[in-house]
Amino acid sequence: MEIEMKIRGLMVDPATNAPIVILKDVQSDTVLPIWVGLYEANSIALEVEKATTPRPMTHDLLKNLVQGLNATIQRVVVTELKNDTFYAVLWLEQDGELVTIDCRPSDALALALRADCPIFVEEDVLRVAKVIPNPTDQATQEELRRWLENLNDEDLGRYKM
Repeated sequence: MEIEMKIRGLMVDPATNAPIVILKDVQSDTVLPIWVGLYEANSIALEVEKATTPRPMTHDLLKNLVQGLNATIQRVVVTELKNDTFYAVLWLEQDGELVTIDCRPSDALALALRADCPIFVEEDVLRVAKVIPNPTDQATQEELRRWLENLNDEDLGRYKM
């Protein structure tokens, strides 16, 4: 079963200085951190802030390419957490036909923001991933930072960029 999520924000892992995208379940308070690369985090941040660049960035190019092929991005799904790595797929529709494309979650999230399409995470991924249990909507970046600092090496090793 797929669980709809929204991007709640971006932060930096205090232990590794790696960027983290924070996804939040739209129906509950479950929050899922996904460690991403610096470039992808920057691309996500640019779109979250609705910042414009003088020339299209790579994720803008990909969105334009999809549109140029008369396709639309219907949704993105984080499908697996396998061997410490998250996996995702893009669901595209072209001429009434659905097509799935394997991609990194960070790229899928950057494209989802640009295409204004829903983001889902497979329930099994939430079951095996280290999720933040029941933070309130008033949870601050400081509380998230403290939660991350309390993860042990084994937990941090489960998520790779």
